[in-house]
Amino acid sequence: MEDSFRHKGLRKKLVDEIRSKGIKCERVLAAINTVPRHLFMESGFLNFSYKDSAFPIGAGQTISQPYTVAFQTELLDIKPLEKVLEIGTGSGYQTAVLLEMGAKVYTIERQHELYVRSKTLLEKLNYTPHFFYGDGYKGKPTYGPYHKILVTAGAPEIPADLIKQLMVGGKMVIPVGDSTGQKMMMVEKISETETRISNHGRFAFVPMLKGTSK
Repeated sequence: MEDSFRHKGLRKKLVDEIRSKGIKCERVLAAINTVPRHLFMESGFLNFSYKDSAFPIGAGQTISQPYTVAFQTELLDIKPLEKVLEIGTGSGYQTAVLLEMGAKVYTIERQHELYVRSKTLLEKLNYTPHFFYGDGYKGKPTYGPYHKILVTAGAPEIPADLIKQLMVGGKMVIPVGDSTGQKMMMVEKISETETRISNHGRFAFVPMLKGTSK
């Protein structure tokens, strides 16, 4: 679990790169600078840990591009101690960034292999989100409502169950589209019956799937 001076130097270069691409929030940049991304990577990709690119992590999933992680996190405008529901734990990298932002994170993963792996890794790194193995489309109403919801896979539409679990005044960031790409949508809950939805550009994510997978 080494985090060497070389790793830290490469992280600083990565932060400079994503800052140059338009990320302005210093708290987000500090979180990216803190989380040792190389520890979340498959061994075959370790030399690419601090490239601003997505890479496979197994089970047909990817670790998101650092710029995308920073973009979604900045868009959510996370305040310390806010309850954040993350749909798609994946490698656990985005989870760690949310925790570095001071959020109370509730994270759901549908792939059992990734759920076990990321839970083990995050605990070793002393990150303590609330972990769940389950269907992200259903969210986790028992622990809601949430100040913020972050979806890390491309959904064909905005799930109604997730909107219900958002506090009034809360925000959800979710990529919406098909396999050709998605639009990054922000859903702001104005009242129990009203939302405001805005589009924040095109991205490419793995698809958001229903149910769970062993």
